[in-house]
Amino acid sequence: MIRKSLILSILLLAVPYAAAFGAERFPPPEFESGYELPSPTTPSPRVDVFEYIDAVVLFAALSVGTYLVLKKRSRRWIFALMVFSLVYFGFYRKGCVCPIGAIQNAAMTVFDKSYAMPVVVLAFLILPFVFTLFFGRVFCAAVCPLGAIQDLFVLKPIAIPRWLDSSLRLFAYLYLGLGILFAATGSAFVICRYDPFVGFFRVTGSFNMIVAGICLLVIGIFIGRPYCRFLCPYSVILRQFSRISRWRVTITPDDCIQCRLCEDACPFGAIRSPAAKWRGEDYSVGKKRLALLLVLLGVLVVFGGWVASRASGWMARVDWRVRLADRVYLEETGKVSDTTDASAAFRATGEEIKELYAEASDIEAKMATGSWILGGFMGLVAGLKLVGHSVRRTRTDYEADRASCFACGRCFTYCPREHARLDKLKNKEEGK
Repeated sequence: MIRKSLILSILLLAVPYAAAFGAERFPPPEFESGYELPSPTTPSPRVDVFEYIDAVVLFAALSVGTYLVLKKRSRRWIFALMVFSLVYFGFYRKGCVCPIGAIQNAAMTVFDKSYAMPVVVLAFLILPFVFTLFFGRVFCAAVCPLGAIQDLFVLKPIAIPRWLDSSLRLFAYLYLGLGILFAATGSAFVICRYDPFVGFFRVTGSFNMIVAGICLLVIGIFIGRPYCRFLCPYSVILRQFSRISRWRVTITPDDCIQCRLCEDACPFGAIRSPAAKWRGEDYSVGKKRLALLLVLLGVLVVFGGWVASRASGWMARVDWRVRLADRVYLEETGKVSDTTDASAAFRATGEEIKELYAEASDIEAKMATGSWILGGFMGLVAGLKLVGHSVRRTRTDYEADRASCFACGRCFTYCPREHARLDKLKNKEEGK
């Protein structure tokens, strides 16, 4: 009897351990027999000094780009700098640090007191802003690796209507708003997660994002820089800074002869044709339409906020804590009989369930407020676009639009007045 009792006790003690090992999804690796650690999906942190070197390289590239765009006016050298930026900031630095993703760090710094934005990340965010404010979009021209990789695929560009170009850009504003909202609530860094080209730079990435990047590059063969124009959240900010830039790209070095070659050469629809002032009946109709649109602007803001608020519940579930609270609630109320890895891990921490519920409720409340602001913002943007299309700006020559121009330098090559200037300089140098 004693022997049987001893055997039974051993079996009872062994059953939980056997069940635990039996619950494993697959056998663990043999760590002691030549096991190789998997490659990380994100770049390893760099030593501080190298991070500052990255910031110095960014400043130098922006400075060189400004000179090439505004002074040397050379598409060939702009292209060379673009390739350098693609190799260094893209493939060598693997797309990190990224000014586009730094928007989220800034949002988190403002709304989360426990988070401090690294100095280098702040530099990557601010430097392109400063250069754009003074010199136009030189960052987009030749320094941004995401723009550079798309620029290489602009082979057979076609023109798209201006109204369609402007409408598609609403996606970039929405992406910007969602990125800030999710970062401000600590839910996710969606701009980094859904970067379509970082998978190429790191030679890894999810299948879906690799496919998305390939699709954008294929589209980019016919529609120049589709991500920059219609999706990039950083681009829409630079557009606004570029509108008030101190210096900007000019197509011709002197008088425009209106040959329209620059308009045909621009793959981004950034060249604006001459336009006269409205007169007579056209002016009267335009004035009434503008007044109506200004009244409609307020309606669009309120309507946009209401529509976005309807989706606040879905947006809140982007946060893992809200999803976890939902799952735990289902388990606690008996609506599901099994558990998930996440819910089991939560219970193992010993944290109070009511604390999880309170945290999830706080996130949902913040998301509800943020969704109203996001929707109102989108309504305001849409309304201002309608107002902008109803206003005619007087132009006597073909000009590069301050906001839309990527400062790529293609129009320089096609301008006959630019060639005349270069010939004059060449003759002057030979005369010496």
